[in-house]
Amino acid sequence: MSDMGFEVDDPELTRNPQAMYKIVRDTMPVMDVDLENRAMKVVSRHEDVIAVLRDPETFSSGVDAVEIGQIRPLIPLQIDPPEHAKYRKLLDPLFAPKRIALLEPATRALVDDLIDQVVDDGQCNFHAAIAEPLPSTVFLQLLGLPVERTQEFIELKDGIIRPPATSPEERSEMVKETGRRIYAVLEEVIAERQHERREDFISQFLDAEVDGHRLTPEDVQDIGYLFFLAGLDTVTASLDCMLAFLSQHPEHRRRLVDDPDLIPHAIEEMLRWETPVTGVVRITTTDTEIGGCPVAAHTAVSTMLGSANTDESVWPEVDTVDFDREVNKHIAFGGGVHRCLGSHLARMELRVTLEAWHERIPDYQLAEGAELVYSMGLRQVDELPLVWNH
Repeated sequence: MSDMGFEVDDPELTRNPQAMYKIVRDTMPVMDVDLENRAMKVVSRHEDVIAVLRDPETFSSGVDAVEIGQIRPLIPLQIDPPEHAKYRKLLDPLFAPKRIALLEPATRALVDDLIDQVVDDGQCNFHAAIAEPLPSTVFLQLLGLPVERTQEFIELKDGIIRPPATSPEERSEMVKETGRRIYAVLEEVIAERQHERREDFISQFLDAEVDGHRLTPEDVQDIGYLFFLAGLDTVTASLDCMLAFLSQHPEHRRRLVDDPDLIPHAIEEMLRWETPVTGVVRITTTDTEIGGCPVAAHTAVSTMLGSANTDESVWPEVDTVDFDREVNKHIAFGGGVHRCLGSHLARMELRVTLEAWHERIPDYQLAEGAELVYSMGLRQVDELPLVWNH
């Protein structure tokens, strides 16, 4: 990266990664990197990213692709076809648009309650006040984990995704220990639901069948582990990215205030431009090639979703954030059979939050002198100070 004019510890690299994406696409579209003592290929061009994501037979999403404290493959993320389809058939209906629409009134009430707590203050750390508690509360309720332990669960999630490690070895041990704690939480709740069912996902999973076989408690754990990580992080990062952008671009913010019907289109465009989940990893099952470059079997391949979403060969006026963009086939939710299961839920949460926030706090901006620090991989902003007149 330093050879291309970038320093990996430069916060500007994560604040505004689009320029870096372009240089990587232009100079090393299939790049060899060593990340925490793990050699991998990084793929940045849209056509190559799509090719990887759409070929799970060659580029597996199996358990070896990424180590996040799991002891078995996470369902359905780390299950490849044809078995993958059996689990998606069970899980997809839980996140269908009609099912998600039923959650909107309660989600809106939660957003209003969170805004109530800060609206008269004229300032808040948006991440801590809104972006983190909203999706965490919604998903814990859906899954069936105790909401009163939200902060504990957020810390566990962060212990997997962004542990405070100083070496790859320390990181590995931290992740494994945190994983054991997450499994213990799930085991406790599953045992309770085996005794007494409730209106939550864990109860439904315990009664579900896949291919004629009842899910085992371990299967339910493996679904719950994935949901635990995904449900408590990706929408938070998306809200952080969107409010950070809007707070620094008043002309875009004003358009949403003046025309709330524009918000769904704005969400899609900010997902494209910001791409909060910057990439996903696959592992090759055989010797292959990407973009003409040979890739050996058992090689980790990281697809740069953020780069693909800003590839000028695909997007007209790629560097313009255009809320009126007519065609927006971004891959912020991934692609292929492993595309994000919860995209409809995420879109609803994002839309409801942006609608409520801009209705009640229309004129806000980033606090003077604030320098935003984005985390790597998932572009979360722990300190997002916003100010407004009240």
